[in-house]
Amino acid sequence: MNVLEPITGTVVAVSRSGEHSFSKRSQESIRLRRGLGVEGDAHMGETVKHRSRVARDPSQPNLRQVHLIHSELFDELRERGFDIQPGDIGENITTRGIALLDLPVHTLLYIGHSAVVQITGLRNPCRQLDVFREGLMAAVLNRDKDGNLIRKAGVMGIVRVGGEVRSGDLIRAELPSLPYKPLEPV
Repeated sequence: MNVLEPITGTVVAVSRSGEHSFSKRSQESIRLRRGLGVEGDAHMGETVKHRSRVARDPSQPNLRQVHLIHSELFDELRERGFDIQPGDIGENITTRGIALLDLPVHTLLYIGHSAVVQITGLRNPCRQLDVFREGLMAAVLNRDKDGNLIRKAGVMGIVRVGGEVRSGDLIRAELPSLPYKPLEPV
């Protein structure tokens, strides 16, 4: 990662769902609320909202308030026979031009005019991907040269500053202080 060059990208689409559904519906815009997440989304809140995590401990902090996926993953999946559209696999913000998976924990993403999302970690792909499209879970996993698992299903974050986000908004990443902590599943 060359930290001398600005790290920027663009919002391709925004999505939300008020129900605990796998896919989220594309919207003209979404509103991020500080410390809570996406207004009107089932995963909004200070504490965990994902059903499996609530079952384990409902008092855990919600480190998964906003789910971001790079649209370049959809390009890769399309080459493998999967037609995936923004919101299909549950993300709130679909991006282009920013290597989300390469960013360290605590990176701040300045999105649009005012919103700021702090990256907390990786989305851990689950079997619901295979329910949505058979074989999709394996398609979003890979191995590096050392055999370590690479999760490509996006990153999770918390809202530090609220604001409206819409397609076409610019994204600027601000890296945290050194040493960088690599992304882990949250």
